[in-house]
Amino acid sequence: MQLGMIGLGRMGANMVRRLQKGGHDCVVFDANPASVQQMNREGATGAASLEDFIAKLSKPRAIWLMVPAGIVDKMLQQLVGHLAPGDIVIDGGNSYYIDDIRRSKELQTKGVQYLDVGTSGGVFGLDRGYCLMIGGPDDVVNHLDPLFRTLAPGKGSLPLAGRTWAGLPKRAICTAAPPARGISSRWFTTASNMG
Repeated sequence: MQLGMIGLGRMGANMVRRLQKGGHDCVVFDANPASVQQMNREGATGAASLEDFIAKLSKPRAIWLMVPAGIVDKMLQQLVGHLAPGDIVIDGGNSYYIDDIRRSKELQTKGVQYLDVGTSGGVFGLDRGYCLMIGGPDDVVNHLDPLFRTLAPGKGSLPLAGRTWAGLPKRAICTAAPPARGISSRWFTTASNMG
């Protein structure tokens, strides 16, 4: 599956590396050209500008933002003119949830889907995997499931807490109460229960 990653700090770059090891195709962009060049040497498709980045992605595009929460709105303003109905934007940072709700509503008017995917794992995520707190429409979450499964920790990576949650989907450790209006909330913390 193809993913576009904007933000190649230590976590963003390592997420790209983990996705590539899992067989995914990554197009990357960062304000620092040296970071893009490094990822290009490692097999990602580097982009010199946002326009170049968008042009290298197949529609419908999936774009993951791994940028500080304070610049997500600025990045979306730069991106929005290049996005088309069916495209997906994922905020992988620690944005305030009220901001995510607002952004989702704004992008829906353009036919663009928005996911809030709080991501934890730091520099160790490359080897251990990332904890993903996923919020968004069920159909979009399901479409991106191959990416989430690749990023999540593998079987045996984390010890289970000794608890079981009867009736929950095998692929999720925790799922919110019945979703409202098709909104899904999932936490990928270990693949031990993934089917």
